[in-house]
Amino acid sequence: MAREKTVVRDKFWVFTCVAGSDRVWLEKGGINTISRMTPAESAFYLDVPNLIMVRENGLPAKPFDQHMISFRPLKRVLWSVVGSGGQHEEGELTDLLELSERFPNITGAFMDDFFTEDTEEPEGHLPLIKLQEYRKRLQAPRRKLELWIVAYTHMLCEKMVPYMNLCDALTLWTWNSDDLGDLEMNLSRLEELSSGPRKILGCYFWDYPNAKPVPLELMQRQCETGLNWLLEGRLDGMIFLGNTMGDFGFESVEWTREWIRNVGHQEV
Repeated sequence: MAREKTVVRDKFWVFTCVAGSDRVWLEKGGINTISRMTPAESAFYLDVPNLIMVRENGLPAKPFDQHMISFRPLKRVLWSVVGSGGQHEEGELTDLLELSERFPNITGAFMDDFFTEDTEEPEGHLPLIKLQEYRKRLQAPRRKLELWIVAYTHMLCEKMVPYMNLCDALTLWTWNSDDLGDLEMNLSRLEELSSGPRKILGCYFWDYPNAKPVPLELMQRQCETGLNWLLEGRLDGMIFLGNTMGDFGFESVEWTREWIRNVGHQEV
């Protein structure tokens, strides 16, 4: 039987939190309307088959099954064990492992904002020995799950390497869109620091430090650059963030949605 071909769209993910999570950030940009787009709705809207669910301020709260039921049509789902702002709770990995037994499209654990910024050099929100334990538990013989981590371009340094080397995939994010011109340099730096894990490009719709949507020209640049790297094999995927920015009609979102429609069928 012929193997199903992989197309560009199969490599795309949407990064999600509970609806309305970014209200404070949007208000800084003068937007006082609360987003109502759910994680599942954003995957449907962008026509992206893979989703990352990141907890923020304890939400979503347990039980998680109703959220996962809405994700059943999706190919792959990652669930956070370190959430927004580096928040984490005891037992989150156990919750994920139990959830994955009921929902086979869960393929791994995601660590958002893993490295601290309030120290001279980045520190992990979990100690290295704890991350080693996570890695071991995710690699259970019956079913292996992956471990993904966030790496910000402005924080890349040698101290992050032992943590990154325990992961299956490193997701590279440019926090300030003014720095997107350095994307090539920053991906090369990440490749030098940790050559083993797969590399995934994170693409923001909203420029958080500048409190505005990512300018259209820069949105186009990061998407088209990412696609070229994906086709060349330097990247193994792209992530779009996210549902909390998806229902305001931002050019960055609408252009990307159309772009996905146009390029998603290309074979990888």
